[in-house]
Amino acid sequence: MYDVVIAGGGPAGLSAALVLGRCRRRVLLCDNGHPRNEATTALHSYLTRDGIPPAEFLALGRQELTRYDTVEVRDVTVTGAECVSGVFVTTLEGGEQVRSRKLLIATGVGDNVPGIEGLRELYGRSVFHCPYCDGWEVRDQPLAIYGRGARGCGLSLELTNWSSDLVLVTDGPSEIDEKPRERLSRNGISIREDRVVRLEGEDGILRRIVFAQGEPLERRALFFTTGQSQKSELAVSLGCEFNEKGTVRTGKFESTHLRGLFVAGDASRAVQWVIVAASEGAEAAFAINSDLIKEDLR
Repeated sequence: MYDVVIAGGGPAGLSAALVLGRCRRRVLLCDNGHPRNEATTALHSYLTRDGIPPAEFLALGRQELTRYDTVEVRDVTVTGAECVSGVFVTTLEGGEQVRSRKLLIATGVGDNVPGIEGLRELYGRSVFHCPYCDGWEVRDQPLAIYGRGARGCGLSLELTNWSSDLVLVTDGPSEIDEKPRERLSRNGISIREDRVVRLEGEDGILRRIVFAQGEPLERRALFFTTGQSQKSELAVSLGCEFNEKGTVRTGKFESTHLRGLFVAGDASRAVQWVIVAASEGAEAAFAINSDLIKEDLR
């Protein structure tokens, strides 16, 4: 039986595995190789690793784990888990079941990417969801925001820190009330409610947004806010509570309602940055090891 099974091998899962390996814990880390940021060319705001390609970052993390002989890494998806008499029974893709004393969910979330023609070819190069991650690279450029209602309004106002040339594209009725609309106007942000037909660009760089009516809109990049969802149903099946953003409500050191179950990274909390996910993974590992020590003491 493992001390800990970690579902998800992104920054949170890798960080937790590293700490637990150094604590001499028997760990199984499972990952399917499809991180949230796999479409991007670089991750940012991670001290000493700013601008590193995501795949290279994950490869470095895995390489560091090879020093610790109690840590096992498998390229496999965790498809289910249950807690039976205080022991977690985790099901892997293919049907194999493994048992562990603790379970850490670090599977993250997936963005609800708009289904606009031409967007996928630009995603990660000039179409983004996070200004903290990619705003610097397109600073002072003409930007578009894709979204409606409070989400679209909020992201538009947030982006004023990176550019003064902003247009909110709502792809239909904006669903924005009069007062927020006035605030957008006061900050120089216009709204385009025409239906979007496609995005056009070259070599991954957005050039224009084409609408069903009216003139195309010349833009250098687009940020979208269309929600997100859990990449795994594990937290749901184990009865975790969720907040209004759709992430897991966690307590101190990423603990949950169920003893021995932890959730770290983008699947929990609000600030979804790589460096924060890594920190949460380390915190969860600390709590897990502390619990195991207490359980083993005579």
